[in-house]
Amino acid sequence: MIGTGQRMRFQKTVATLALAAFLLTAATPSFAVSKEIIQLQTQVQALTDQIQRLQQSIDERMGVMRSLVEQSTDNVNKLSNSLAAVQKTLQQQNLDTHSKLDQASGQIQTLNDSIDEIRARLDKISKQLSDMASAQQSMMVQQSSTQQPATTQQPAQSQAPPPDVLYNNALRDYNAGRYDLAIQQFQQYVQYYANTDLAGNAQFYIADIEYRQGNYDAAVKDYNKVLEQFPSGNKAASAQLRKGYALLELGQREAGIRELNSLIQRFPRSIEATQARERLRKLGVAPTRRK
Repeated sequence: MIGTGQRMRFQKTVATLALAAFLLTAATPSFAVSKEIIQLQTQVQALTDQIQRLQQSIDERMGVMRSLVEQSTDNVNKLSNSLAAVQKTLQQQNLDTHSKLDQASGQIQTLNDSIDEIRARLDKISKQLSDMASAQQSMMVQQSSTQQPATTQQPAQSQAPPPDVLYNNALRDYNAGRYDLAIQQFQQYVQYYANTDLAGNAQFYIADIEYRQGNYDAAVKDYNKVLEQFPSGNKAASAQLRKGYALLELGQREAGIRELNSLIQRFPRSIEATQARERLRKLGVAPTRRK
C-alpha cells in the first residue's frame, strides 16, 4: 500500500511531466508535434490513470480496514462481556458449591445419627432377647425369690429417661434450634450413658451448640473430648473440622490451619476434608501433602 507522502511525491512528478508536455506542445506547431511528445502525453495519461486506480484502491482498503477495526472492537467488547459473565457465574457456582457441601455435610450427619439410632435399637432388642433367654433358664430361681422383699437399691441411671428416648428428644430439640434444652439433654446422656455408641455423638452436639452460640473456647474443649474419648467415632472428622473453624474464629490462625491439615491427613476422602481444603484455599494456604 502506498503511503500519503509517496502518493504526493508521485502526483508532483506527474504534474511536472504534464506541465513539460504542455509547454512543448505550446512551443511547437500542431503540425510539427513529434513522436516523443505524443509518447510523453501518453505516459502522463497512463500515470494519471494509475494514480486514480491507486487512490480508489487505497480508499477501498481504508474502508475495509475501518470495517475490520470496528468488527474487532465489537468482538473485543463481546468477549469482555462474556468473560465478565463467566467470572460471575464461576463465583456464584463456588458459593453454591460451598453451600451445598455444608448442606450435604448436615444431611450426612443426620443420616449417620439415624443409622446409629437404628444400631442402638437393634443392640437393645438383641439384649432383650438375650435377657429373655436367660430369664427362661432361671425362671424357677426368680419365682422363688419373688416372695422376698426387694432390698437392692436401683442404680442412679434410673433417674434419667431411657437412652434412646433421651437422645432422640435431645436431637429433635437440636434440629429445631432449641439449643438450651438440647444441650442439657445431651449432657445428661453423656453423664448417664457414657459407654453407649451414641455417647460420642452427644458429646459432639454439646460442642456444636457451643460453636453455634459463639462460645468458641468451650467448643474447642468439648470438640477435644470427642477426639480424645471417641477417636474412632463417626463424629471424629466433623469434630476436628469444627475445632479448626473455632480456632480460626478465636484468631488462632496457625493452630486452626494445623487442625485443618491434620483433618485432611486423617480423613482425606471425607466431605469434611473437602470443606477443610476449601477453607484453606480461602485463607490463601495450600493443604499439606501426605508424606
